[in-house]
Amino acid sequence: MNIEKLREQLKIDEGVKYEVYLDHLGYKTFGIGHLVVAGDDEYGADVGYPVSEERVNAVFDSDVETYIKESKKVFPNLDELPEEAQQVIVNMCFNMGAPRLGQFKKFIAAVNDGNWSTAANEMMDSRWAKQVGARAERLRDRIQALSEWKNDPINDEFKKERDRINDMYMQKGT
Repeated sequence: MNIEKLREQLKIDEGVKYEVYLDHLGYKTFGIGHLVVAGDDEYGADVGYPVSEERVNAVFDSDVETYIKESKKVFPNLDELPEEAQQVIVNMCFNMGAPRLGQFKKFIAAVNDGNWSTAANEMMDSRWAKQVGARAERLRDRIQALSEWKNDPINDEFKKERDRINDMYMQKGT
């Protein structure tokens, strides 16, 4: 999985802040959506406490590793899925965690069947989609694009469409 591409997408979806701040639920957070937990150097720090770019990147790398593992609890075949599906799934898991992602039974079944159009529809049939709005729409579009090219990663047209969706994703985030 292209971790740098995932990092850029999560910067759009989660934001990136080089200080401790309160998230929308009032929890201390920093970096790319990292919830401050016991054991973090920032644990106990006040809101506004500065965090270096190096620290943000190190924590992100650790978080991504964690969420890839968590995603594999829901999708044991994650490594066999198309790159786009892998990134969308990890993005969703990063946002809501494996327990909530695991509740998307129809989405999971559709992904496992390679039925990308149904998977895209099932993503939007959720409270999560209403809560995250544009993020869900961008992720849905990426899954939907897989249905149009029959999941053939060698196909040049698939690659062009994938790149178009990724470019659109990056533009919407800015």
